Amino acid sequence: MKIKTNFCFAVIAAFMLSACSTSVERLDSQEQVDLSGAWNDTDSQLVAREMVEDALSRAWITKFVKQEGTEPVVIVGRVKNLSHEHINTNTFVANMERELINSGEVQFVASSAARKEIRDERGDQDLNASEATRKEMGQEYGADFMMQGQINTIIDVEGSTQVRFYQVNLELISIKDNRKVWIGEKKIKKLIKNSKLRE
Repeated sequence: MKIKTNFCFAVIAAFMLSACSTSVERLDSQEQVDLSGAWNDTDSQLVAREMVEDALSRAWITKFVKQEGTEPVVIVGRVKNLSHEHINTNTFVANMERELINSGEVQFVASSAARKEIRDERGDQDLNASEATRKEMGQEYGADFMMQGQINTIIDVEGSTQVRFYQVNLELISIKDNRKVWIGEKKIKKLIKNSKLRE
């Protein structure tokens, strides 16, 4: 009887260990994977690409180049997360920065946090670097436009079915006079069916 009990415990323990094991599979970083229906890397990349393409196809950039004779200088400001879930807006901002820079149609300046670090370095160079190699203060490019915006969600749940609606709104604003030269909007709607849905 004792041997039979020990055997049963061993079988149960082995089953529990196999049930709790972790499996890892490497995926292509470009592969689209939706597990929970929440905002993910695919949403971030697609929205950034489409909204930057839309912004750069509008009349404001042609007018600026014609008037100033050079590409506009752009900076991405704050994107607020007003959704129901945690969204890493830093990743979304980085995606937009990459799309803007790689477009070749605008010049791009560093964020306020990056500029502070660079200014500290220039200050250090002013004291410690040779005259031939130090970089002077007051030579920065000033941005002409700032892009900023927000991410919102609407969630509709009925039983095990959920519709998750995302709306991303971005604006491009002239730093000189606060004019809005472009307003963009991107919507994503996902239908999720799951027996263990949660908001």
